[in-house]
Amino acid sequence: MISTTPLAEYLIRAGDRLPEEATRVLESLVNEGSMNKEDLSLLSRVKRAVLDHVIMQLYALGLVDVSTEGKSKICSLTRLGEEYLALVEEKKAG
Repeated sequence: MISTTPLAEYLIRAGDRLPEEATRVLESLVNEGSMNKEDLSLLSRVKRAVLDHVIMQLYALGLVDVSTEGKSKICSLTRLGEEYLALVEEKKAG
């Protein structure tokens, strides 16, 4: 028998496995909107080498989207990312 996990519970569990820098990256994207990796690194206070790994993890979970504009990689929060942050806030409050 296959057991299923509700999406909200899955996201919370997956988020618990993310490095602490991921929260700062997501919060920066919520507060400032889409931005390139250089600005995101500065605003979130995450070293650029670490940022690339964090972005890939967030991208794999569908929380962040990465697009190319010229030579820049633009990171933006997805709708799922917004919902994830709402779940995290709800978990903290409750």
